Amino acid sequence: MKNKEGGLGAPIRNKVDWTNKDFTDDTLIDEELRRVFDICHGCRRCFNLCESFPKLFDLIDESKTGELDSVESKDFKGVVDACTLCDMCFLTKCPYVPPHEFNLDFPHLMLRYRAMERKNGAHKKVDDFLTNTDRNGKIFSKFSKLANWSTSTKNKITRPVMETFLKIDKEAELPKYYKKTFVDESKLEKSNFNDSQHIIDKVAIFPSCFVNYNNPNIGTLTEKLFKKLNIETKAIYEGCCGMPQLEGGDLKSVVEKAKNMSLVAKPLIESGYKIISIVPSCSLMLKYEWPLLANEDSNIKLLSESTLDICEYLVDLYKTGKVKDIPKLPNEQNVTVHISCHSRAQNIGQKSAELLKIISNLNVDVIERCSGHGGSWGIKKENFKMAIKVGKPVARKTIQYQNEYLVSECPLAGVHIQQGVKKLDEKFNPKTFGHPIELFALANSIK
Repeated sequence: MKNKEGGLGAPIRNKVDWTNKDFTDDTLIDEELRRVFDICHGCRRCFNLCESFPKLFDLIDESKTGELDSVESKDFKGVVDACTLCDMCFLTKCPYVPPHEFNLDFPHLMLRYRAMERKNGAHKKVDDFLTNTDRNGKIFSKFSKLANWSTSTKNKITRPVMETFLKIDKEAELPKYYKKTFVDESKLEKSNFNDSQHIIDKVAIFPSCFVNYNNPNIGTLTEKLFKKLNIETKAIYEGCCGMPQLEGGDLKSVVEKAKNMSLVAKPLIESGYKIISIVPSCSLMLKYEWPLLANEDSNIKLLSESTLDICEYLVDLYKTGKVKDIPKLPNEQNVTVHISCHSRAQNIGQKSAELLKIISNLNVDVIERCSGHGGSWGIKKENFKMAIKVGKPVARKTIQYQNEYLVSECPLAGVHIQQGVKKLDEKFNPKTFGHPIELFALANSIK
């Protein structure tokens, strides 16, 4: 039976064969880019998803023939650099993804190009510095006051210097650092339970590098919430999930991280612990990207099958009826919830919105559209204005709702949306939570 145009079946993601020498072959990659770009040019469903597709279509439309044959291969780099690997084209728009015979996976083709650049020494060294989150976190946490002073957008001395040498836009908000990381705080936590309490579940919390170094309060509130729900917790953190390295085409580093983490997680999983990831980008890496990069590793497969996004886990827990108390805020409130791209890429539904709807006196409005941030992509000088532009519809909708609270499942996206709101309406200032779990903890009287 021949494949039809599009289809209703779930997309299938092929493994990333990154160890094959053909994976980074310049000629083969150029051939595949031209094959895929020609199909995209004839379809154009993704024209409004991100900047990659407008760049591609402009390249073709403004060429001598108006077709791909007159576009030079060197000009493809702009298309690749604009991709944030959000996966929305693959999951929500493209009718030609596997099992279709065209076998398109646009994000993983961009990934392949970046791996080729790295092999050829053409990647930017400054990006490797910026995305080494564990090294930076360990250093900057020790000197948190100095780090936060120097990275503040109000600092007119250091931010222009950072823009010049690190290529970080001086207007882009950067995460703060804390003297005590989440893992440090978790080690100080006393035993969760006494013998008379009934433990309903056991979870190991993977905080992400962001929660560990840049917002440990999210992790601490998570532990307190689980304790109140009679869930035994442990912290598990062997380092960053590797999403920043994935974006830079450093696939060897990503697989090393996956193998290290899966080895540590294995005995916990075998003793009954579920792995709970707080940040959606990390959930996506553990659940989907790691197995695609190392699909023959049984430990990575076990970790993938045992990992849940925190909102996904809590919604499922409440549905079981094991938790009887319904959370409630001191007063009726309204919240705008942004569903991040990496949450959507997990195909789990709007779990953060479902979680907050459990709060009895909270009215929830949902925005399901790209914030424009794109991780480290959106803070760069060459991208920041575009990141604000891409996120403008989300900012406009946030202003339209006029809700007291604003929250995104992605902590970086929430801050970026707030910046976009300020550029459109300086007077509107919703309280922005770093994660839905903060608002949910508040409704459970946890501080």
